[in-house]
Amino acid sequence: MELVFATHNLNKVREIQAVLPPHITLRTLEDIGCREEIPETADTLEGNALLKATHVLKHYGMPCFADDTGLEVDALGGSPGVFSARYAGLPKNDSKNVEKLLKDLQGQPNRKARFTTVIALCTHEESRLFMGEVEGVITEFPRGNKGFGYDPVFQPEGYGETFAELSLPEKNRISHRARAFAKLLLHLKRHFPQSEDFRNK
Repeated sequence: MELVFATHNLNKVREIQAVLPPHITLRTLEDIGCREEIPETADTLEGNALLKATHVLKHYGMPCFADDTGLEVDALGGSPGVFSARYAGLPKNDSKNVEKLLKDLQGQPNRKARFTTVIALCTHEESRLFMGEVEGVITEFPRGNKGFGYDPVFQPEGYGETFAELSLPEKNRISHRARAFAKLLLHLKRHFPQSEDFRNK
């Protein structure tokens, strides 16, 4: 089974490949020659994920899944949310996003936050959404050098480490993306046998 993951983010690809069953071959946008930036113009995570997945299916004819992730911070009214990747403006920059987040939270006693990932799967037969969430808090300063995005300042509930301090296997057991992807995999296993290749359906 071949599936395209609609991303240029190699960190995301590594996370997904670490938990991918051997009968699924993962293709990236680079693999299929899609080098354009797919617009993410929706105002929800679900909308952006669907935009990316349907773009690949329509223009490249391959079943595809795409994700969109948002960090929701209670003290900021749910921001940055759908704008998480460009919170500090364009071009997208992880360090600047983290810097702005910590600045906006200065003096705030409530540091509660959650990561939400929505994955859209688009095949010739169906479109489906899968969601994963993880609760946590925003730390006072960055810690750790693993992960990406807001990982250095997000400490998941029940842990003393940030996502950037956890090993990849540890993060994959609890992360929002891993939880959403687990639901996607369960759906694929139920609806597409291991021997079936649905590229041309």
